[in-house]
Amino acid sequence: MENESNLSITLITMDRAAACTVLTRSDGKEARLPLDPSPFEDTSVLARLDFTPAYGALLATTLSGDQVLFEMPLEGAGDQLARRLVVYLDQNQWSLLSKVDRGAEKNREADRVTARKLKGWVDQRRIVLPASAGHYFETGKQFSTDKRYDLGLTVLQYSRGWQMRDPLQVRRNELHDAFCHRMDQPGRVRSAPVFTLDPDALYAPTRWAGAEMPPTPTPQNRLAFQTKALLTASVSIDAMLDTQQAEDGPDTGWMAASQRFSDWLDELDQDSQQKRRAIDIHIVKDLQQELAEEAAAADVPKELFRQWGFKGWVRAIGGAPAVGLFREMLQSRHLNKGTTWRRNDLTDMVYLSCAAGYADFVVCEKHMRDPLQHGLKRTGRATGVYRHLADAVTAIEEALQTTPVPGKSTA
Repeated sequence: MENESNLSITLITMDRAAACTVLTRSDGKEARLPLDPSPFEDTSVLARLDFTPAYGALLATTLSGDQVLFEMPLEGAGDQLARRLVVYLDQNQWSLLSKVDRGAEKNREADRVTARKLKGWVDQRRIVLPASAGHYFETGKQFSTDKRYDLGLTVLQYSRGWQMRDPLQVRRNELHDAFCHRMDQPGRVRSAPVFTLDPDALYAPTRWAGAEMPPTPTPQNRLAFQTKALLTASVSIDAMLDTQQAEDGPDTGWMAASQRFSDWLDELDQDSQQKRRAIDIHIVKDLQQELAEEAAAADVPKELFRQWGFKGWVRAIGGAPAVGLFREMLQSRHLNKGTTWRRNDLTDMVYLSCAAGYADFVVCEKHMRDPLQHGLKRTGRATGVYRHLADAVTAIEEALQTTPVPGKSTA
């Protein structure tokens, strides 16, 4: 008989139909607690949540019987990426995978082979296909409830809980760390991986304006850490699959302002270098609040910050992986005469530049791939950027041949 002091909770189940939470102990005994009030909203499609603390896994089952498995962050586990390759897919590629998964008639055999290979590598823990807040937003505003569910399910099943940290937070971290290095204080840089299982990584704290931020558990409090991780993962799955369509959001005026700026540059009688400086001024003005706040967070004296001036600020921007690529993409598009800006361009540029700054592979549409490739070349980065998923899979397969298989000795 197992010693009482050695007993532990091996499974936590939230059952919507039974309206209870079931705690299963290592000796097989159960305790049932009522779900009152129920955490499942009327628009939720979740039927059951099963969490295993020891193995760090969350299994969500929907009312339709579909299942989503999430890896969970393990406290003190270090880098859970474990040398897996990171492949970031633009929204159009997720749509392709969703159609393949649902057996759409128009899909070619090549698409089905591509999808099977990706899913196999994910299951074998050889790659991760992280989801981003951009994917959640684009999926949530799909008009058809059925198509929204299918697309969301595909993103969740392939991503398995892996996320790309909010690009707005990545940008702030990069600026902060650039100032720390400039101050010769490398010990003060932030250790926040871009592709992560961390709870609340999808959205930066700045997006919580006007709302109370959830408390951050201390590293010593394992229960608080697991509770926050479980809550965040459950909410992410529930929100992605919710039957209520997300609102498109207000027009910020960014597209019109960018179009006016591009049109103005087209009429300028200046060379490309002069125009690049004008674009840099435009970028610095846009990022002035982040620059000032992160300089203050890095304890840069105000006088020194002023002394660095425009050139120093541009150096901090240009030397960072994500915001540096964003700068290059913005310059490339503004310098291209006759550029027509679309409403989603800002979102695409922010997320794709962040992904390309840290991922191994990125797959996106041509009108974003070209400026992204140009930016990667100018910054000397080697991220593989592809327009077609099949081409990316070929390159991934080649890279995996030189990547050790998890769990196998390389001796």
